[in-house]
Amino acid sequence: MLCCGFRLIAGNAVAVGYNSEGVWTGLTYYASSKPQTGKDYKTENGAREEAMRDLRKRTSYAASMVNSLFSSDSSGFVAVARGKDKLDKDVNLVGRGKSQTEADKNAFELLNQAEANAERKIVYRYFSYVSDSK
Repeated sequence: MLCCGFRLIAGNAVAVGYNSEGVWTGLTYYASSKPQTGKDYKTENGAREEAMRDLRKRTSYAASMVNSLFSSDSSGFVAVARGKDKLDKDVNLVGRGKSQTEADKNAFELLNQAEANAERKIVYRYFSYVSDSK
């Protein structure tokens, strides 16, 4: 675990599963809710592995491919957004921010950039935990 000053960093990740036709079948996330000494603590790599493992367990459809959509070892608010593009395909993107409102806004801006402007919604919101050991 890498420490910077007195900050303890905890990981978070978003995973998405796809079927053999490339259509997403599941989406989930893992976020450490405790600092390094907590029982659910994971580094960025551990959070990514946990999100992918959880996705494989939870999805009712067999995912032929599971990818990490996002992972980080930094604190902040996260919003996972979904929209449909011009070809009616789902697009899943992750926005981050110093507040939940900012994370939501950033996620929607990413959907705009991807031209996924139909049926836009936030599907997950969470806070990635960092503690100050002072």
